[in-house]
Amino acid sequence: MFTGIIESLGKVRTIDTRGTNKTFWIESPLSQELKIDQSISHNGVCLTVEDIKEGLHQVTAIKETLEKTNMNTWKAGDLVNLERCLLMNGRLDGHIVQGHVDTTATCLERKELDGSWQFRLKFPEKFAHLVIEKGSISLNGISLTIFNVKKTRFDVAIIPYTFQHTNIQSVDAGSNVNLEFDITGKYITRFNELKHR
Repeated sequence: MFTGIIESLGKVRTIDTRGTNKTFWIESPLSQELKIDQSISHNGVCLTVEDIKEGLHQVTAIKETLEKTNMNTWKAGDLVNLERCLLMNGRLDGHIVQGHVDTTATCLERKELDGSWQFRLKFPEKFAHLVIEKGSISLNGISLTIFNVKKTRFDVAIIPYTFQHTNIQSVDAGSNVNLEFDITGKYITRFNELKHR
């Protein structure tokens, strides 16, 4: 369980393909503080730490994860948003994020405003019922509030701190980002589906 408040940026150092899986070595200030078997969010994807050495940690993404996220497009040198799992005695500064990415979205537009940035993103229509005005969303693991909601697109506004301390700075028109929709909305949708069967 995560909050969508990014702790650190990591850098992809190496990628190894093994069958249908990909193993990544990530370099970050957090790597030496991690423990093997610990869950950590990488661009909003919950992955298990498999190994740690010299300021790097290793994680593996299986076929299912690679198909639903943008991890198949990662390359050496890419920046990745990192967040360790939530401590239950801490503040929930963002919203509840599971680290289970639902789909990817494509950036349609990036606008620099005077002191902030606005991004417009397009997502698959089958998720339209989970996107609401002023609702929460996890975008590459970042907890954000959405606005200007249309059927298959929405906007997010980014403050300077978030822009400088996450990989949103490398997102531009044509970029794909990981999306996780709000868990509450998913449970309500499922409840209503079952009720009307």
